[in-house]
Amino acid sequence: MKSIVQDHRALTASTFVTKEGTQLHYKDWGTGKPVVFSHGWPLNADSWEAQMAFLASNGFRCIAHDRRGHGRSSQPWTGNDMNTYADDLSELLEALDLSDATLIGFSAGGGEVARYIGRHGTKRVAKAALIAAIPPLMLKTAANPGGLPMEVFDGLRLKSLADRSELYRELASGPFFGANRPGAKVSRGMMDSFWLQGMRAGHKNTFDCIKAFSETDFTEDLGKFDVPTLVLHGDDDQIVPIGAAALLSSKLIPKATLRIYAGAPHGLTETHKDQLNADLLEFVRG
Repeated sequence: MKSIVQDHRALTASTFVTKEGTQLHYKDWGTGKPVVFSHGWPLNADSWEAQMAFLASNGFRCIAHDRRGHGRSSQPWTGNDMNTYADDLSELLEALDLSDATLIGFSAGGGEVARYIGRHGTKRVAKAALIAAIPPLMLKTAANPGGLPMEVFDGLRLKSLADRSELYRELASGPFFGANRPGAKVSRGMMDSFWLQGMRAGHKNTFDCIKAFSETDFTEDLGKFDVPTLVLHGDDDQIVPIGAAALLSSKLIPKATLRIYAGAPHGLTETHKDQLNADLLEFVRG
């Protein structure tokens, strides 16, 4: 065990404790320049296994944490918001003393990365990638007419309270991986993994996170990006429609490169993992 004396934080091979006492689990694979992954809702670090194994095998140190309330991390009653998620990420980077890192965020994790840069800057960051990510804002407002109406997120909340296990099964077997599209080939294992990760998360934490990922406006955060950024999205994303997400984010981020996967669903980290892995390797190497 390696001890971090300052701030009384303990750091082991798989967990660390934040300043306010939340224990966060993380994976740390490989050696080389660091690549740090932030996962989507209601998942955990396991959702990045394909990308982590590939990049670690190609000379990079790959790190992914379970967000507070998700996976193997603690399930605190409070702090389930984007500011705290970003601060947790900052503490992880500090605890591991990472520099020149590439931050990669998927879906809600893209919001976490954006808010991290907005709050903490890029002194430890060399590059960033937003994959099927929620910024700049998911919710439909007068200023964001392309967003999704509040009724969509209220519906998620109602289903989460009524039977969140069934909600996760519906998402996995339908829009998340595009299994509801004609000719789609989505394995039972892929769907079961989504459900299992969701059920390992805390009930209160995933409920609160719906508000965090749907109502947080990242517009100002995106304007603070000053590192090369890859914005990648599928044009058949039924969870985070591309029009109010990647197409806008790529215009708001000064050094953004937009890449669109034709026909790809939201869960492209699995359905298009070979293509994504190759693109990420090219990006982190470039």
